[in-house]
Amino acid sequence: MARYLGATCRISRRYSLDLDFKTRDLESKCRLASPPGMHGQRRKRETEYGTQLAAKQALRMKYGLLEKQFRNLYKKADRLKGATGVILLQLLESRLDNLVFRMGFACTRREARQLVCHKGIIVNGICVNIPSYRVYAGDVVSVRERAKSQGRVQESLKSSEDNGTAEWLEIDVKAMSGTYKRVPEREDLPSDINEQLIVELYSK
Repeated sequence: MARYLGATCRISRRYSLDLDFKTRDLESKCRLASPPGMHGQRRKRETEYGTQLAAKQALRMKYGLLEKQFRNLYKKADRLKGATGVILLQLLESRLDNLVFRMGFACTRREARQLVCHKGIIVNGICVNIPSYRVYAGDVVSVRERAKSQGRVQESLKSSEDNGTAEWLEIDVKAMSGTYKRVPEREDLPSDINEQLIVELYSK
């Protein structure tokens, strides 16, 4: 399955955003305020299209999707009733790999994707190894018995306890299980994402 394997700090610096690629403090390690490359400090002429494209690329990289996958998800969101941008974010948040990350079973979405692909996650009692699998409200996501002893899963759960979990999720740390209580509203999602720019880009 195709996925991005390039430099991650470079991508975060390009968009001046923490895209959840690393568990460490990116502000001190990757210098988010400093663009990548030897000519990164040069002022570039900003255009409307460039701003829209940057917003789309940042969101796509944040959730670990390739261009075709992201475009297909946008088309699906556009067919559903409601604000297309918000629905797009909700579809992204409903992906299995993202929920494994949100529930604290993995430190990054990349790690969550690997855990899912290696059959370490079950949904409603059934093993699912498709990262893009859509989870619905009320579904129970848990770590498979054979994966519970993995050090990376236990460490991730410890750190997630300290950081807290989203209100739309219910986590049972001891059972290594979580319930997707409801679809998140726009105010539950990160404010640094401007989904309207993405809608404008694809509407051209």
